[in-house]
Amino acid sequence: MSGPSDPSDTLAPELATSAWRLDPTRSSVEFYVPHFYGLMTVKGRFKDFEGTLDLREDPAVQLTIEATSLDTGNGKRDKHLRSADFFGVEQSPQVRFVSDSATLTGERLKVTGTLQAAGASVPLELDATLRTVDGEPGIEAVTEVDQRLLGMTWSPIGITRTPTKLIVRGRLIH
Repeated sequence: MSGPSDPSDTLAPELATSAWRLDPTRSSVEFYVPHFYGLMTVKGRFKDFEGTLDLREDPAVQLTIEATSLDTGNGKRDKHLRSADFFGVEQSPQVRFVSDSATLTGERLKVTGTLQAAGASVPLELDATLRTVDGEPGIEAVTEVDQRLLGMTWSPIGITRTPTKLIVRGRLIH
């Protein structure tokens, strides 16, 4: 298995001239939330999502997540996170990110846009690294969001902290 190579040689032009989507079998959407006054971290993922990257189009980056696919490994907690206290999946079954701008410089992609979740929207910036892995383009995008701005304010005696870290990792395919 080969490791990352220099993306400036081949990856940037290829990404700038083609449409791409996240390969759902080799990609992940994860979140990390400080809990218990920041001493612990709740880790989770979304099992069902789709994402696109097309630097020729506007919006260039889109990510749609099925909020019902949330999984922290704890069924009781997952049920609560799907409730109106957090994601409110009955009224807002999807989490969406749509870019306003995307700038590719070498292996770095800087994206600004809007995150919609739980019936609310917040502006969001994310930084992504694009690399060739085993001859295919790969991506890792990282951002942080204050979940309180999305109306996710439930926290027994303030033990849940902000911000929530979101990480999208995976392979890009046509």
